[in-house]
Amino acid sequence: MAVVPVDLFHMGGAQTAGEVADDIFGIGPRPDGGGDGSDGNGGGDGSDAGDMNRVGTACSKNDITIFQGETSPLPNGIPAYTVQILNMCVSAGCSISDIHINCGWFSSARFVNPRVFRRMDYNDCLVNDGQPLGPGQTLSFQYANTFPYPLSVSSVAC
Repeated sequence: MAVVPVDLFHMGGAQTAGEVADDIFGIGPRPDGGGDGSDGNGGGDGSDAGDMNRVGTACSKNDITIFQGETSPLPNGIPAYTVQILNMCVSAGCSISDIHINCGWFSSARFVNPRVFRRMDYNDCLVNDGQPLGPGQTLSFQYANTFPYPLSVSSVAC
């Protein structure tokens, strides 16, 4: 799958992570409570680290948000999931690369392009082959397993 730009400027003004998910992914608020920032995925915790409207502050891992939701199972009945990884920072020069995700022993019964998402080691998955996600861009992929993996951002490079 390729990186697909998403126009965050025309999505109805300031929105929470759950509202953005409703608009672009159709899954509603995240099961972890809608993105309060306590999981390292960003959200509205009030800190400057995840504020998309900041000026003069470097990017952080809080600018990357992960959504995942169940999708149609494989023909053999194995549950399938769609994951979207978004760069929520829309400021110029806010490309984020070398995105690493906490992913446990991630594996999939459905092929996942390793350039898009691959497990490097236990609890370390690399996004987009280490290449940058530009401001407002999103990347998506699908995987299949008997359970969804809890995914959270562990580190990024700005």
